[in-house]
Amino acid sequence: MTDTASAQLAALAQALQGFERGEHTAAALSTLARQQTALLAALPPRYGEVLLNLLDRLESSALFSEESCSFSQKDLVANLGMWVEKARGR
Repeated sequence: MTDTASAQLAALAQALQGFERGEHTAAALSTLARQQTALLAALPPRYGEVLLNLLDRLESSALFSEESCSFSQKDLVANLGMWVEKARGR
């Protein structure tokens, strides 16, 4: 992984932690994640597909209350955290 991709992964991990603390909205996190083009280019294509799917669901979950949404925002954040860890392993 290039230095740029590693820096973008670190920025994404930091933004995810900020989201968990309530410092960022789902939209802000999603926008930042989608801008990490060097990171996505450095990973296998499937990583990008999974990330975009998780971000789409996270943005959708932000539109509804936890009870009315078909998936848990907490679970999506956990899955994004796992995505970051797996990306670090690549």
